[in-house]
Amino acid sequence: MRRRSVLVATGALLSSTAAMGRAAATPRSATPVLDHRTETAYDGKTFTDLSAQAGSVRSLDSGTVLVTFRTTSRTQAMTLLSASDPTHTATNITLCVSAGALQFSARDKGVLLRNHLTRTMYDDGRWHTAAVTVSGGRTTFYADGRPVHSVTAGAFFSQVSGLTSLNVARNVDSDHPGGEWFFTGGIRRVAVYDRALTERQVAEQSVRVDLADSGRISAILNSDTPATWVVTGDSITHGALWTNGWRSYVEHFQERVRWELGKPKNSDFVLDTGVSGSTTNDLAARFTERVAAFSPRVVSVMLGTNDVATAGIGVAVYRANLVELVAAIRALPGPAVPLLQTPNPVDTGTWPSRSALVDYVRAMRDVAREQDVVLVDHFARWTADYGTTPPAGLLGDGLHPNERGHLVMAHTLIRALRVFDPASRVCSLRI
Repeated sequence: MRRRSVLVATGALLSSTAAMGRAAATPRSATPVLDHRTETAYDGKTFTDLSAQAGSVRSLDSGTVLVTFRTTSRTQAMTLLSASDPTHTATNITLCVSAGALQFSARDKGVLLRNHLTRTMYDDGRWHTAAVTVSGGRTTFYADGRPVHSVTAGAFFSQVSGLTSLNVARNVDSDHPGGEWFFTGGIRRVAVYDRALTERQVAEQSVRVDLADSGRISAILNSDTPATWVVTGDSITHGALWTNGWRSYVEHFQERVRWELGKPKNSDFVLDTGVSGSTTNDLAARFTERVAAFSPRVVSVMLGTNDVATAGIGVAVYRANLVELVAAIRALPGPAVPLLQTPNPVDTGTWPSRSALVDYVRAMRDVAREQDVVLVDHFARWTADYGTTPPAGLLGDGLHPNERGHLVMAHTLIRALRVFDPASRVCSLRI
């Protein structure tokens, strides 16, 4: 039976996990020509030389490279698998982790043939399975069983001359006979196939499989096609008053996407349609003007803090409203991808009318799980980090996050969507 999973952010990224059943054996149509399955810890100096098997891959003009790995450090370039000509400089085809992103590049005698990177990042110390397929002039990246990036250009092993060196965790050329771009972390499996695997086949080889919506959001972040994001909710999303002139979590997220991820993502639009005092009833009634009117690709909903204190909106009504909203979002052209975010905990001593908020949070979690919706669980993150009573230093009035609380929420959201970069100004910001 298929198990469902939800993306929950509780401090560090806890991404959606094993969702798709595994096949009893690798399908005959997806037998690798190279399959190295020795789990090894690499320390930035060590590597595995597979050059004796270079002949099995050098003639491939299409196919798949698949690697299961986890990082223990962050550097600009860390090789997962590289085939190269050790007698020339810059003659290689390499899959690596570059400052957290997945990178697939091909060079021949100093000429860059292809260089593709994701914007989403996978250096969180957890096991991931990454795959790159090249076929029919298209390169597609998969992460944890889902396609996350695709470009209409491709180069594979046969396009690079003289490939006699094949290494896990390093690249070798004439300028670096001892190696460069060493990996730090664990690599559990490296495989090469002589055909482009399907999404299902990649999923069957993955250590876990993300929600389909998680993959779709990653693909939107990695795409150069402009996208509109609608982030809606109540006064917390609105960022009204209690941010004290600082950015709200939505504005931090906008800066991360529209500026720091580089062009042409600055042509994405991140629209905040949060309304102070809003409930799920209000959003359902005004869905067209607050959501549909903007033709969004992703719609985030964070509501519940007012529902809990509004007569007639019990947990059952709240839950039903969320189900209706998820269906309405998915029915939008595109189609649009729903994203649910739990509100932060509140000081129930100051706000006793919100003492049952946790019940509404549980209802949102249930809806996310049952509807296969990506969930960013701020409530769980705050509870795990600060206990049952949120610190006054993160709240303006015991309920609304202040500028510090909004920054915590922004970082949680950015981590959950796999675009957290400690070198960025948004991700490294402290107040």
